[in-house]
Amino acid sequence: MKIKGLLLVSAMAVIISTATFAQQKDITKFMGIPIDGTKTAMIQKLKAKGFTYNARMDRLEGEFNGRKSYISVVTNRNKVYRIMVRDANYTSERDIKNRFNTLVRQFLDNDKKYMPTDVAGNYIIDNDVNVSNEIVLYNKRFQASFYQIAESDSDTTGIRKYVNDKVFSKYSEVEFYAMSENEQNTEMGIAAIDWLIERVSKRQVWFMIDESYGSYGILLYYDNVYNQSNGEDL
Repeated sequence: MKIKGLLLVSAMAVIISTATFAQQKDITKFMGIPIDGTKTAMIQKLKAKGFTYNARMDRLEGEFNGRKSYISVVTNRNKVYRIMVRDANYTSERDIKNRFNTLVRQFLDNDKKYMPTDVAGNYIIDNDVNVSNEIVLYNKRFQASFYQIAESDSDTTGIRKYVNDKVFSKYSEVEFYAMSENEQNTEMGIAAIDWLIERVSKRQVWFMIDESYGSYGILLYYDNVYNQSNGEDL
């Protein structure tokens, strides 16, 4: 079999078993709304989803994922780059641990839309962890992060060349052919995953536990990294 055909078939098999594919031009969405454009336009789109705008607090209010929530629209150079969702009602340490773990499982189960930035997805908080002590005494951050996979992520254009270039920048053809089939598949799989992450890395969704006067809530962020500051004003 020619090397290009072998690389293409094997790399695609690895990615399909992990997640669907990604295109670099797609941007993060919140409730189906692309995180882009002006703040005014974003507020109007969220109001159309049923949220109410509180002008005094400069936030939207309503129900998200089954809970009363506050939503903030964050901009850079007049372009929206972040939607932040905050629990309206904070709770106890025990409840927030369960809530955090439930949210982790929801994201992991929704693997057609999200893939963990930590491939293993090891975000669950163990039962014996004292969240309060870890945050207050040791400034620990309990956080889970994911890449968002777009609905149109079925286009595999470019994977053949990317995998070939990646593998043969590391090995000569003689070295590659000298490997076992498992070793070849491993190298191609790593290259294929790199190809995927390169395209989804700008679409980040992450959440963390927030502490306020002994009560705890969740802060959830949907980020369009393309619109974030890259030091232009420095």
